[in-house]
Amino acid sequence: MINNKQILWTQGKLIGLLILCGAFSLSLIILSKINRFQLESKQTLNLNNVAANLGTQQRVEEFKTAMLKSWQGEAKVKGFSDSIPSSFQGAIIESAKLSPEQKVIALTFDDGPWPESTAQVLDILKKNQIKGTFFVVGENVKNFPNLLKQEIAEGHVIGNHTWHHWYQFLSLQAAAYEIDRTEDIIFKTTGLKTNLFRPPGGVMHNGVVDYARNSKYAIILWSSDSVDYSRPAVPKLIGNVFREAKPGGIVLMHDGGGNRSRTVQALPEIIANFRNQGYRFVTIPELLQIQDKNQKFIANKK
Repeated sequence: MINNKQILWTQGKLIGLLILCGAFSLSLIILSKINRFQLESKQTLNLNNVAANLGTQQRVEEFKTAMLKSWQGEAKVKGFSDSIPSSFQGAIIESAKLSPEQKVIALTFDDGPWPESTAQVLDILKKNQIKGTFFVVGENVKNFPNLLKQEIAEGHVIGNHTWHHWYQFLSLQAAAYEIDRTEDIIFKTTGLKTNLFRPPGGVMHNGVVDYARNSKYAIILWSSDSVDYSRPAVPKLIGNVFREAKPGGIVLMHDGGGNRSRTVQALPEIIANFRNQGYRFVTIPELLQIQDKNQKFIANKK
């Protein structure tokens, strides 16, 4: 006969084993719930991060849009790209007629916007607190619109330089296409219009100048040619600029259309040399406004 102590001992072990199994099972349940909670939390966090990133991107895009609208508004108020005296509409201008004491000069850049070199030119101008005038090719604006937006954002003036930069004779319809399509893409990209036109290569008798004049563009040529399109050595390029430099002058350089590394190299020294001679830099509209003011002053004196 099994005594009572043995029975109690056996029952005690069974109860202890049951308690141990229960505790183990409970631990597994709790651990499972913790892991599930962590997984759900991690998934929620990831979703929140994605949502936050998307929200940030959206805010950045909204900020860019708002800034562009702000820049465009400022440009319209200040007349960066279209404010020239009416007397110059349809006129052909190589330089402004100023007195020798009015030492102002306009730096102009053709054939952009262009990868690398346009941004490099803009950096140099910004560092020197200079506003330039950029005669842009429509096809390049289509390919590099953000560079044109940057030009406007930084206060520079835009001019029309045709769509394809062709030299050959163009019919009336072809000339209209070259100028009007470029005008259209400038407006769509920046919200601004321009009434400044420069014929490719300075060619005056292939149809585009006639159309531009009839459309009330001011035809902007130049008085000082860097000849940088032929990629001369930097000292020669600089010498070309200063050979014909004068108060009221217009300097022709290129930020696009090919390798413009020598123009980029020469530009800081060109700026420094002009400043050492007492010049200050203006845009084409500012240059024409100075001449217009002089003419009105003289007329009033008479």
